Amino acid sequence: MVITGISIVSVWVLDQDRAKAFYTEQLGCTVTNDLQLENGMRWLTVRPAGSTGQELLLIDPDHSMLDPETAAQVRALVARGALSPGVMATTDCRGDHALIQARGAEFLQEPEERPYGVEAILRDDSGNWYSFTERPQLDG
Repeated sequence: MVITGISIVSVWVLDQDRAKAFYTEQLGCTVTNDLQLENGMRWLTVRPAGSTGQELLLIDPDHSMLDPETAAQVRALVARGALSPGVMATTDCRGDHALIQARGAEFLQEPEERPYGVEAILRDDSGNWYSFTERPQLDG
């Protein structure tokens, strides 16, 4: 067995319809799945336009947690902005920041030079925040 990577990352969202609109209309992602499962869970995945790799599963804790108490705790953490699903890669942090911000997305931090590249901090409509990062091109 050889693991080749992570194909789907779970992103807890408070409202799947709003999240779908945010990730497609503001971030430019494309919907790869939008299925209603028998157990009441909605399987909603998106991926950055033009990408053939990793997907984001926009998942509601109310329909995926083992118990209502845990779902409520996760929802509270998301709403508080306490969770970060990870780093979104870009090849033009400043340009993409301007485009995405013009579409109405909220940034908690404007693009700034960092030792690892140019980074802005993006917040989605549920409260999740992402490092939005342009890594330097390495020669060779």
